Amino acid sequence: MLPSVASVQLSQEALRIRGQAKIVLCASVFYFRIPRERWAERLSALRAHGYECVDVYFPWNYHEESEGVWRFDGNRDAGAFLDAVREAGLLAVARPGPYICSEWDGGGLPAYLLAEEGICLRDNDPVYLRHVSRWYDLILPVIRGHQLSEGGPIICVQLENELDFYGCQDPAGYIMELRDMALGHGIDVPLIACAGQGGLFEATGDAEGVVPTCNFYPNDRDPEFEEKALGYRERLAERNYPLLVTETNRSHFLLRRLLGCGAKMLGPYLQVSGTDFGFSNATNNWGNPLAFLTSDYDFGGMISPEGRIRPEAYEGRLLGRLIDAYGESLAEAVPLNGVSPFSLGAGAPKAVLNPRALRLSRGGQLVFVHHAGESTGDEEEARFSQVPLLLPDGRETAIRLAVGQSVALPANVPIPAWGTLLHATAELFLRQEDEMGLLIAFHADGSGELAFRDCVEPLVWETEEVELVEEEGRIRFAFGERRPAWIRAKAPDGASLTLAIVDRATALEVERIKANGEIDTRKREQYADQPVDTPLRWTAVRVDPSAPPGGAEFRSVPHLNFLEKHGIYRGYAWYEAELGKAASGESKGWLLRRASDVLSLYVDGAYRGTYVPGGSDRYVESPEAATRKLTVRAEIWGHSNFHDVRQPGLDISSSKGLKDIVSVVRVHRLGGNWRTRYVRGAQRERLAEWASAELDDRSWPISGFGGWLSAERPALECFRRSYPAASDADSWTIHFQGLQGIIRLFVNGADAGKADPYDPYLDITPYVVPGEEALLTVFLERTTETGAGDVLVYEGNAAGKWRLAAAGEPELAAEARLRSAEASGEVVRWPCKLEPGEVRWLFAPIPAAPSIEGWRVIVHGTGLKLSVLVGERLVSRLWLEGGEERPIMRGGDASSFWIPGPWLGDGGSGERLSLLLEAVDAHAAGLLERLDFIPA
Repeated sequence: MLPSVASVQLSQEALRIRGQAKIVLCASVFYFRIPRERWAERLSALRAHGYECVDVYFPWNYHEESEGVWRFDGNRDAGAFLDAVREAGLLAVARPGPYICSEWDGGGLPAYLLAEEGICLRDNDPVYLRHVSRWYDLILPVIRGHQLSEGGPIICVQLENELDFYGCQDPAGYIMELRDMALGHGIDVPLIACAGQGGLFEATGDAEGVVPTCNFYPNDRDPEFEEKALGYRERLAERNYPLLVTETNRSHFLLRRLLGCGAKMLGPYLQVSGTDFGFSNATNNWGNPLAFLTSDYDFGGMISPEGRIRPEAYEGRLLGRLIDAYGESLAEAVPLNGVSPFSLGAGAPKAVLNPRALRLSRGGQLVFVHHAGESTGDEEEARFSQVPLLLPDGRETAIRLAVGQSVALPANVPIPAWGTLLHATAELFLRQEDEMGLLIAFHADGSGELAFRDCVEPLVWETEEVELVEEEGRIRFAFGERRPAWIRAKAPDGASLTLAIVDRATALEVERIKANGEIDTRKREQYADQPVDTPLRWTAVRVDPSAPPGGAEFRSVPHLNFLEKHGIYRGYAWYEAELGKAASGESKGWLLRRASDVLSLYVDGAYRGTYVPGGSDRYVESPEAATRKLTVRAEIWGHSNFHDVRQPGLDISSSKGLKDIVSVVRVHRLGGNWRTRYVRGAQRERLAEWASAELDDRSWPISGFGGWLSAERPALECFRRSYPAASDADSWTIHFQGLQGIIRLFVNGADAGKADPYDPYLDITPYVVPGEEALLTVFLERTTETGAGDVLVYEGNAAGKWRLAAAGEPELAAEARLRSAEASGEVVRWPCKLEPGEVRWLFAPIPAAPSIEGWRVIVHGTGLKLSVLVGERLVSRLWLEGGEERPIMRGGDASSFWIPGPWLGDGGSGERLSLLLEAVDAHAAGLLERLDFIPA
């Protein structure tokens, strides 16, 4: 089936928009990460640097923060953003999910879904799809009204996102349901679905009417990457689809490689950076495996979060001009596999890849030469190589090419009314025609040549810094290294042709080249990176870390459960418990069960530490006498945006907070006296028999846990032993400490589950009878050189009589207002020191910013977690270095935040800056040394 509508048509040869074949250069711009006041400016900057299309996600949970409560106002006005895209003269790829990934809280899925019993996310599940249809009922009419056919910018709509990374059981049924919803809402542009790791079927289910697209994130210098890209192009061409790359890295070196493979859409992800304001951060598997995503959302693309234009933006403009210069001839081009008019000469650097050619539809070829090497220094000779090149006529020359650069050389390209460009060792990057005639501009960093044939006769040629050589059937123009160089021709009818040759630096900065020799350039933006002296009067107030802010009140809950089950989807929560039996005696420590993301533990007001268990359990050794009150301050950093089964908290359906807290009275170390035997062959299918109490294991060898040596690799080992469960306990958890294999545990013959190095805890309470012997049967699969670790059983009593309170962004803002009035008496002395577990507010008026974009603030300190508010808005969350529990931070700058200029009021100053500081290193004081204010 050929997806074809009046406004957008797709075939293996081309992507056509309103009948015109286009190479679509498309960059991510996310309205939810940019202040509305800066939408137009960011879009204008993007277009000014070569791009003509944006891709935009629509995060479901940004518009429905709690079930049935919808917002499409202010920064959430998706229709207004699409209007801004149209007004900027840009096209758009709309990506409404329902799942979007994007390193956004939960991948855009509302957290209330996690409290829905029996739901199966991202699958052909009626419970899930019922909720999806409510989202689509609101967002798809917005998209429909902004389609190309309605005068809007949208050229295609993406369903779901990289479904092939997820274990969807019925991708065909799921994608067809989403497709039918889209069609039912009047979507008439092509529907697409992207594959994140190349699983076209897994991403689309091969659903009729849904076009597969590819997301590629290779090493930009991978010498074999073209083989992969061309392989997918061929697979898609068999179905008469073009190669559309909806996501890839941001370097234009890689984009040129993709262009040379015949891609019709080039979609680098996050060329326009942003900020995750509020509690919109995610967690994901970019760490070991757990990582927290910074509020600063910046992968080093063309435009920084605060709007700074980076050098890569000029590469974008150059590529955009190259695409425009060849027009539909390039947009309809197909790869010439293994055939190229140019080839490398003897002695070419190994890092220079073999030239690859496209056959242009209007005649000729475009040959890409890529230097995939790495620079060995800043000196010019370390950055550039002389690349020997065999010309189409068999002669050898050399081009000067920098590492990490690519050049597209024309061969046999018709220049209508003037002749044929036989070859050029310079890149043709600009074509403009006006009353002064046709001008074609090339760039090269070394000497080279252009050759013409079939020229209109008679032509009068003039040259500057170029040698004209007339040969049989052609004219060759040799140029040296002096720039600019000019070739001008005048036809008998008075028409003029101007060929300009500039260096690459000029090509990157050029605004316009005139036939009379004038070259207008735009110098690159210069930004101040030095801090500005901002003498601020900081005030502070200490707060009770166990008390919720902003008037949030505790409420009794019948039993402890995850926060989503209690209707808490983001921000902070406070658990408070009376400890029942544990209050009357001593305990060895505390077991936090199924805990995430950030949990700070206070026992009778004394701080015991801050922990990041990643959804697993965490035992906190902390001998206590009789305890009256237990408080846990929990923070949802963000729901996982990417499904990874290695750690419980990375499961996309995992919840936050706590399942339970246990006062551990006894810790049993069960390292010895295990009866052991290897499980082989068909015995692997009868594990339950091996776990039975009826099994006679008296003849088995007795060893320490994991201590029996064997030549088998890998080996499945069975270990059996019993231990006496206390009669006064009501909770038992087994911990395989230091485990490096995979475990399946049976308790009293019942399957108690699996454990692995990332989640080595198992709750065995349902299978233990207090006061009786508990039979443990452990099946351990590993290679013998990996450790089995130790076996611990935590025995104790679960806390009871819970109370719960929560605080989101509104409550934090209310607390900041209240505390700032109280803080006028305590002036901050720098460096500001907080004892472990202490919580303090700091306040200061924001100084007037010399830049309309506001301030970039660099935070210097250790052992602190910060929530930063500008006025009523939570603009950033930071976790400074220091302490064993600090998670790996990914996604952007972990030690700075942006104060947006538009949020500073008419005078650009006066708003209150509020910092909520938490000292989260149990072993050292938190230290805030200083804040550096840099004009954005």
